[in-house]
Amino acid sequence: MEDLIRTFTTFGLYLETYLTSLSADFLNHKKRIFVGYLAISVVMAVVFLCAWRGFGLRGAFGKVFDKKIFWSRSAKADYFIYAINRIISILISPYLIAQGAVTTFLFFQLSKQNVIGFLSLDHWPGVLIIALYTVTYFLIDDFSKYFTHRCMHRWQFLWAFHKVHHSAETMTPITVYRVHPVESIIYGLRGSIVIGAVIGIFAYCFGIDNFSLATLLGVNLFSFIFNIAGANLRHSHIEIAYWQWLEKIFISPAQHQLHHSIENKHFNKNYGAMLALWDWCFGSLHFSETEKKLKFGLRSTEASATNVMQIYIRPFVDIYRLLKMSMKKLILLWRFFSSLKLLIRSIRED
Repeated sequence: MEDLIRTFTTFGLYLETYLTSLSADFLNHKKRIFVGYLAISVVMAVVFLCAWRGFGLRGAFGKVFDKKIFWSRSAKADYFIYAINRIISILISPYLIAQGAVTTFLFFQLSKQNVIGFLSLDHWPGVLIIALYTVTYFLIDDFSKYFTHRCMHRWQFLWAFHKVHHSAETMTPITVYRVHPVESIIYGLRGSIVIGAVIGIFAYCFGIDNFSLATLLGVNLFSFIFNIAGANLRHSHIEIAYWQWLEKIFISPAQHQLHHSIENKHFNKNYGAMLALWDWCFGSLHFSETEKKLKFGLRSTEASATNVMQIYIRPFVDIYRLLKMSMKKLILLWRFFSSLKLLIRSIRED
């Protein structure tokens, strides 16, 4: 009886944790889909449609909350994936590397080596430390997102998982959560390593006491600006573009929508998270094209937009096929060199 009660108690705790997690991101100002940011995005979209597209107020709201978008089969799949990924996150998150572990390890390693300790950076003004940390954190974090995203497209083994996100045929703010758990783990490790390293180095250079203020005031500044500037419209049907000179610096919602386009000329373009500078520097920048309607998604032979079971299982099947093909190539290569070796040996003997 006690075991049964304990089982029900444990299940109840997990259920409570899960139900809380479903609404957590909507109530957390650090998350993109925080209700405040969603409300700002709606206002921005309505103003854009009224001022630049000639919509009336009622028509603009109708366009923003288009039922054909939010209740499409693809969007419903997004909602299911969001709910399922929450369960997976609860189960695996305790086993992932925390950025605190990276920070602590790096801090103590630097302390033992006494690297650049002679600079006495802990005497720098607090405002300067905050500004330097904020800019450094933002640039390194954003570049690491760009680099990881580019690898997701260019390396077939990673694309097998990332194409889950690109399988969406209609986009809503929840599409940002249309991500395979393996990709979530990869991005989580990226964040832990990169952010943990930045915090560890700054904590060592400027002293823990001074740096605690920087972490409190500086860490979320650019993310906050990004979110209030309409980040939720990136995964939407509202194609807000910037001036071309500005699209060389920041990724506009229309540029990210173009990144999801099925047209060949749009493939492998606009990998940037916040900054377009990386795309500009590395040749993957494409300016927005708002004069024509974009079509999103992938070929049905490559990924499903609506079959949730296939969305989760198909990447592993693709990985198996890729490994099988790679093994065949390695065997052929080994046979070739073996034959070449025998040929060289026979020539020498003759």
